[in-house]
Amino acid sequence: MTIQWFPGHMAKARRQVTENLKLVDIVFELIDARLPMSSRNPMLDEIIHQKNRLLILNKADMADEVQTKKWIAYFESKGHRAIAVNSLDSKGLKRVTKAAEEVLAEKWERMRSKGLKPRAIRAMIVGIPNVGKSTMINRLAKKNIARTGNMPGVTRSQQWIKVGKQLELLDTPGILWPKFEDPRVGYKLAVTGAIKDAIMNMDDLAIFGLQFLEEYYPKRLHERYQIEGLTDPIVGTFDHIGRLRHMKSSGGEVDYEMISELIVRDIRNEHLGKLTFDFVEDFE
Repeated sequence: MTIQWFPGHMAKARRQVTENLKLVDIVFELIDARLPMSSRNPMLDEIIHQKNRLLILNKADMADEVQTKKWIAYFESKGHRAIAVNSLDSKGLKRVTKAAEEVLAEKWERMRSKGLKPRAIRAMIVGIPNVGKSTMINRLAKKNIARTGNMPGVTRSQQWIKVGKQLELLDTPGILWPKFEDPRVGYKLAVTGAIKDAIMNMDDLAIFGLQFLEEYYPKRLHERYQIEGLTDPIVGTFDHIGRLRHMKSSGGEVDYEMISELIVRDIRNEHLGKLTFDFVEDFE
């Protein structure tokens, strides 16, 4: 299945990001620590060009810690400063400003050499929908300024937000690219909530999640659903989970829709543990 989702406000946001790059010193590219490559918008490289950039792996508390460390090392080997944070409890957020200062150290030194006093860092924060931009901004500012929500597409406009005396942030709407060439990228984004469920087939999404778990986290699959592996056809696995969780319709039949929603919810709510869906080895 080819997933395409590019609402009009996202096309407008791309134009706004391009136009406002000249106003900022650095771009904070926020990505999901659970899918560090799949949650990066390839269009941003075209838009940002040589502008200073800090990669922020958000939701690190939900990701496989071993894999997160590998990804930070990978990005830094490619010349990108990268840090992992959890914006919900402010863990590591102080390092955002510190890392930005390190990235801009050379520029600030040039300003000082010209007799100019360094000012607050002006940063643009960009990323795909539902990656946690607004939550991070609110934690940095220590008050609810940016709108937040657990659905993609909450932020629809740009706004400047002061974060103490050291940082000024320009928030932007989440931007997805028009088409995912690799269908697995679309499924990874969808199963973690970056794409609206309303446009997805939940059965397909649940099957993708089960197949992913069987390949990369089989022990978690066994512990959660008491199965050694998936059946062929996979409907047998659905039947097993339905009986295990007592998910039956009013007629006594297994309710496959409820089972699909359960599987996706289990993945998103960490009932299968901390998961990472992208692995460095697949991108080297």
